[in-house]
Amino acid sequence: MEEIGLSELTVEQLEELCEIGEKAARDYVLSKIPSRRISNFDVTVTTEGTKPVNVNIDIELELSPLMKDFNVEKLTDEAVQRGFAAIKEYLRGISCKFKK
Repeated sequence: MEEIGLSELTVEQLEELCEIGEKAARDYVLSKIPSRRISNFDVTVTTEGTKPVNVNIDIELELSPLMKDFNVEKLTDEAVQRGFAAIKEYLRGISCKFKK
């Protein structure tokens, strides 16, 4: 991820960052596949450090056997990208507030 130039994030901001990334990734997957076709689905967003903050998004997705020809890897990669995009947007919003 690129450097946005923020001061140290608070615990509350880190929690919100994780929630935003998880929601974006989860919503993306569920927009592509009905929940009834999902056997196992877990999104984990973790952070390390406060300045700089390193963010990891892990997605575990197992589909029902009816979805055997579906490209799960591509879907999870796209969901991770959506999660990071939402996090980047959130951090830019925080950055603008700090500059005022």
